[in-house]
Amino acid sequence: MASTSETGHAKNVANFEDMISFCTGYGGSYNPSKPTIQLPNLMALHTNAQNAVADVNSANTAFINATNARQIAFNPVKPLATRIVNALDATDASDELVKDAKTLNRKVQGSRKGKGTQPETPPTPPDTPTEDKKISVSQQSYDSIIENLGKLGELVLSEPTYTPNEVDLQAATLQIFHNNLKATNTAVINATTAISNARIARNQILYAPKTGLYDIAQEVKKYVKSVFGATSPQYKQVSKIKFTKPRK
Repeated sequence: MASTSETGHAKNVANFEDMISFCTGYGGSYNPSKPTIQLPNLMALHTNAQNAVADVNSANTAFINATNARQIAFNPVKPLATRIVNALDATDASDELVKDAKTLNRKVQGSRKGKGTQPETPPTPPDTPTEDKKISVSQQSYDSIIENLGKLGELVLSEPTYTPNEVDLQAATLQIFHNNLKATNTAVINATTAISNARIARNQILYAPKTGLYDIAQEVKKYVKSVFGATSPQYKQVSKIKFTKPRK
C-alpha cells in the first residue's frame, strides 16, 4: 500500500490531468504565448510525471521484496549462531576459544550478556532525511551481524576437533549460508539506491522550480485568470484544483 506522501504525488499528477482537460475544453480561448503552458507541453509533462510516479512505485515494490527476502534469510541467524557455539563447546576446544566464540555470539544476538533481541523488521523506503537515518542505522546492524557471524564461523572452523555430523553446522553449509546473507543484504542496498534515485527523478519532474508540474500548474491558473477574469466560471474550474508540495 502506498504511503500518504506517495499518494500525494499521484494525486498531483491526476489533478494535473484534470487541469489539462479543462484547458483543452476552452478551445481556441486557451492560447498562451508562454511555451511551457501550451497544451502540447502540458501533455508531455503529464506523461513524464505519470512515468516518474510509476517508476517510484516499481522501485518501492522491489525494495519491499528485497527487505522481506533479507528478513527471511536472517531469521535463522541467531539460533544458528548459538548452536554453533554449543557444538564447539562439545568438542575438545580450549576454554579460551569457547569464550571467544561466546563473545562473538553475543554480538550476533545484538545484546549484552544474558539479554537477547528480536530480528529487526525491514525498514520503510526512504522519503525523508529521518527515514534515511533510520535505514542507515538498521543497515549497520545487518552489516554487523554478517561480520560477526563470519568471524564466528572462522573461529570454530579453526578448531580441529570441530567436525559436526549436523549438515547445517558443517563448514561448507555455513559458508553457503553466510554468502546468502551477504547477497540478500547487497540486494537491499541496491534497492535502496534505486528507490532513492527514482524519487529524486520524480521530485525533479514534479517540483523543480519553474519547470516542475507544481509551478507549471500555478502558471496555468494565472493564465486562465488573465484570459477569463477572476470571477469567471473558467477560473473557478481550475483554481479549485489542488496541488500540494512536500515540505523540505
